[in-house]
Amino acid sequence: MTTTIIIIAVVAVAAIAAFLLLRGRQAGGRGLRGRFGPEYDRVVARHGGDTAAAERELGDRVKRHGRLDERPLTEEARARYAARWASAQELFVESPERALGEADALLADLSRERGFPDGEDFQDRTDALSVHHAAHVDGYRRVHAARRGDAGTEEMREALIEARGLFDGLLAGGPSGREHGNRDLVKGRGTS
Repeated sequence: MTTTIIIIAVVAVAAIAAFLLLRGRQAGGRGLRGRFGPEYDRVVARHGGDTAAAERELGDRVKRHGRLDERPLTEEARARYAARWASAQELFVESPERALGEADALLADLSRERGFPDGEDFQDRTDALSVHHAAHVDGYRRVHAARRGDAGTEEMREALIEARGLFDGLLAGGPSGREHGNRDLVKGRGTS
């Protein structure tokens, strides 16, 4: 009788452990999907739909960059970056290519000052940014790619608009992008 009770207890513990393990794996995917949003879908697509491979990559990003503490900006630095972004937007009317070059450099400088990886490794920087600013990092990628490729003016404008979300997130955590004159660029008229 005692042996039967022990066997039942062991089977019950094993069943509970298996249930919790499976539930944890499923929640891990939902957790990464919730944390990374569109970045999750982009990585899954890059891995040909292999969610396990994508989740390993995203989990690795969290391990490498999740503990990064973003350094605060001084009000002077905040004003300097806001002025640079406004200048890049104004430059877009005259030279979209130069405007994207300035936006690309500005986002690299701003992310570096906030504590993200330094250096020439764009992929490492965007991986780190994706952990903390997943909803907006693709705009930075689009700016970076558009200035290096054969993008048309409309594609460059859309990239700059999308990158604005990351700029705002790094600058002040502001979600709208309207506080620095983005309104008219969105409508295609330059800046205010």
